[in-house]
Amino acid sequence: MYLFVSLTIFRFLVFRWYFRILVWYRFLWQVSRKIPLCLNALHPDRAGGLGFLANSVFAFQPLLLAHMIALSGILGGRILNEHAKLPQFQLEIVFWIIALIILVLGPLLFFAGKLAETKRAGLREYGVVGSRYVADFHRKWVEGRFTNTEPILGTADIQSLADLSNSFETVSDMRILPFGKTAVVQLAITSALPLAPLLLTVMPLEQLIARALGIFL
Repeated sequence: MYLFVSLTIFRFLVFRWYFRILVWYRFLWQVSRKIPLCLNALHPDRAGGLGFLANSVFAFQPLLLAHMIALSGILGGRILNEHAKLPQFQLEIVFWIIALIILVLGPLLFFAGKLAETKRAGLREYGVVGSRYVADFHRKWVEGRFTNTEPILGTADIQSLADLSNSFETVSDMRILPFGKTAVVQLAITSALPLAPLLLTVMPLEQLIARALGIFL
């Protein structure tokens, strides 16, 4: 029953997810190569306006959970039947978590080239604007070359200089990938959750609870 029914259904569902990922890869590849994207280095998402793509990776969380639940079952069987120890499988666990994260985030890497180009262009363009503004600011308020009766206290020029600095900082902080550390961490946690029950083979539940409470108390 397990071999011909349950395992067959499981494989069918997993291969459906693989097909969806293949379609997603192809779609993003074509978008990144054939559509002239209007990216802006000043966009507040720090990804040129493509930051929304990071939310798409969480749609593939069921695939990550399915793989790691299967891996957890395999490792649990070896621990119970072959008297293996959980630390023996550290490399396998890390490999699968990294591989699955790369599988999900992989298609977003197609935009890395255009984002890097947008960042370089932004730094160049806003660097020129910044140079012109600070030069005029220096001539007006430091050298006093212009006839000016406006008091420096409360002048809008200082606020404009601060705004320009913030804009340039936004461009400097722009990522060349449309996702940040938060997406990677959340995917890693999702992948590691099915392995949590295996910790009971290493230490008793009471000890795990005590350690968990010790972190927050």
